[in-house]
Amino acid sequence: MSHASHSPRHDAPCLLSPCDPDPVEVVRASGTSLIFLLCEHAGRAVPANLAGLGLDGADMDRHIAWDIGAAATARRLSDLLDAPLVLQRYSRLVIDTNRPLSAPDCIPEISDGTMVPGNAALDAAARAQRYDEIHRPLHDTVAEMLDARAAAGRPSVLVTIHSYTPVFAGQARPMSVGFLYNRDARLAQALKAALTQIAPDDIIALNAPYAVDDDSDYAIPIHGERRGIPHALIELRNDLISNTAGQRLWAVRLAEALGAALETLEITP
Repeated sequence: MSHASHSPRHDAPCLLSPCDPDPVEVVRASGTSLIFLLCEHAGRAVPANLAGLGLDGADMDRHIAWDIGAAATARRLSDLLDAPLVLQRYSRLVIDTNRPLSAPDCIPEISDGTMVPGNAALDAAARAQRYDEIHRPLHDTVAEMLDARAAAGRPSVLVTIHSYTPVFAGQARPMSVGFLYNRDARLAQALKAALTQIAPDDIIALNAPYAVDDDSDYAIPIHGERRGIPHALIELRNDLISNTAGQRLWAVRLAEALGAALETLEITP
């Protein structure tokens, strides 16, 4: 899918060069599932013009740069469900595409105690450039695909896939999975009930380790709540999906839970 139409609104030179990857990857665009998958923190690419943001390679391997295991798990889930999946290839340190531009951590100067030199004291034009060239194409693509499904009379259920670190700021996070929501809890609650039956030995949570809100989230408020379609943000503890076996296990569990949840909510094509 081409994003040539998503051109920057300002006059500055382009951030992304021809050698940089397109920010958006679409998998299984014609998938038959009701589920529409999104992975905003899938990648850890950095535009060549940003010189690695001044960080070393070890930092780019950490959870601060991307959601470890989320993309691989989302791909497996897409395979199992025959569901469309949209992934974002750039590091969340370049710009967090699940944040509004106004959020302090949309382009963080510090992340989990690590300074990000390439993000220090950015002016409004530099921030807008990252938004226009990376953030906007992702969400334009999602909107266009959801619009096309709606125009064709196809229902959509929005599910976004994320991961979190087991310990953050010295606090342990013992839950295996969190199902997050803000104003509409239907799908999250149904998923928790279903997954509790499937994985009774795991701690399954609602709105943990985070909750969704308008100030610190983007995809659920914009593509889920505004459209009035069922939705949930799924957070998986990243040590559980850091290898192929874990990714396979949790994709299978989530596929089963999603199927049961759709039946509970009586959501049908």
